[in-house]
Amino acid sequence: MDAAATLDAERVLELAVRSLFEAFATMALGTLVVDRAHRVVWISEGYKRFLPALGTDEHGFVGRRVEEVVPNTLMGRVVDTGQPILVDLLTNRAGSFLVSRLPLKNEAGEVIGAVGYVLLDEPETAMQPLLGKFARLQGELDAARREIAAARRPKYTIASFIGASAPALEVKRQARRVAGTDSTVLLLGETGTGKELLAHAIHAASRRAAHPFVGVNIAAVPDTLLEAEFFGVAPGAYTGAERKAREGKFKLADGGTLFLDEIGDMPLALQAKLLRALQEQEIEALGSNRVERVDVRVVAATSRDLASMVGSGSFRADLYYRLAVLPIRLPALRERPADLEALVEALAEDIGRRSGLPPKAVSAEALDWLARQSWPGNIRELRNTLEQAALMTDDTLLEPRHFGAAQALVAPPPAEPRGAAPPAGAAPPTPEPSSAGDAPLLRPLAQQVAELERATIGAALRATRGNRVATARLLGMSRAALYERLARWPELARTQ
Repeated sequence: MDAAATLDAERVLELAVRSLFEAFATMALGTLVVDRAHRVVWISEGYKRFLPALGTDEHGFVGRRVEEVVPNTLMGRVVDTGQPILVDLLTNRAGSFLVSRLPLKNEAGEVIGAVGYVLLDEPETAMQPLLGKFARLQGELDAARREIAAARRPKYTIASFIGASAPALEVKRQARRVAGTDSTVLLLGETGTGKELLAHAIHAASRRAAHPFVGVNIAAVPDTLLEAEFFGVAPGAYTGAERKAREGKFKLADGGTLFLDEIGDMPLALQAKLLRALQEQEIEALGSNRVERVDVRVVAATSRDLASMVGSGSFRADLYYRLAVLPIRLPALRERPADLEALVEALAEDIGRRSGLPPKAVSAEALDWLARQSWPGNIRELRNTLEQAALMTDDTLLEPRHFGAAQALVAPPPAEPRGAAPPAGAAPPTPEPSSAGDAPLLRPLAQQVAELERATIGAALRATRGNRVATARLLGMSRAALYERLARWPELARTQ
């Protein structure tokens, strides 16, 4: 192409750009141009009709920064980024408008300003279907955000751990202390003492509270699936695997807290990989060769004696020490009887709320009855007992008889008498009247088991003349378990 042809082509392009600008300026309801400093340098005749509503006139409009005279405008963003905003809704004192904004560039490709067009006023009428769909999508997005926020909101706080006894206050003090760190926490205690609640509370009081809290009960997941549950699965890692990757619990908890319940049930084969994840904060999905960094704070819990498991070789010592950086022992319910009344009141209110029934009050005699029980299932067992008693009666005040009736329903059936079974279809035998000798047996089974356990340990201590190592060996129990029983029944510690 010769020089003359090149000049003609440039002339045509220049005329095309000018014609396009003039066409847009004519068809649009209003046009304005701003320079690199966001100052308004020109407005069309059509744009001037919006000026009174904006509180100015042409002389007070041109030459000023566009942000000062057009509320909610994005013209400055177009200048700063060089990216057009082809269709947008603008709402301010002058009304609602459908607008388009384009950057202006020089021959070197540098942004020297921007042009904005008002395409429609009152777009609610002309674009009602589009705006309606946008409003629905915005509503769905807002609802999803609320659901995510609710799911991330901690279920419990440290104040949710009910009790003002010395053991309960010590647990709360330790929880507040460890919440300010990122170290691994190990929660120790019998089943039903509130370990999961305290894990939520520690997360809620930590700097990670705005991030996910992810829990996994190791005892509830088959051993063969635990690795995938923790570390995820790469696409097509094995036959039948999904084509897309599946994230594990470590990845889901990134930035937040991972709660490992029943850590004592973790198989030995997986303990080494968990140890590496804790030490290095790195994970490797099943079937993948790519190592990913994660930022996860681990809170573990167990009702088992991990120290004795380390001694027997069923739990890795290095993993135990890595988990037990900040151990917290949760007391059993029988170790804090002063908290029983507050727990009963809180549980009764929660039972009423969940069942949709008015909460039942508990009489002083019933509280005394509850205080005499051993509660091997701790707060979980206490709640179960209260819920059974509350739902089995219409009375508004629970008495000892209500709890006795509830426990009778869940008591184990009597052993079948020896001999041949009755023929099919035969009527069940009529129960014999209970004799006076059966009266001691008509008590809660858990209470009788606790009394037998206490008597057996006392007899073993007397037989070994107070040698606790020999006592534990004689009874076939760990020393830690024996010490826990002696703390429960301090009078046995004086047995010789």
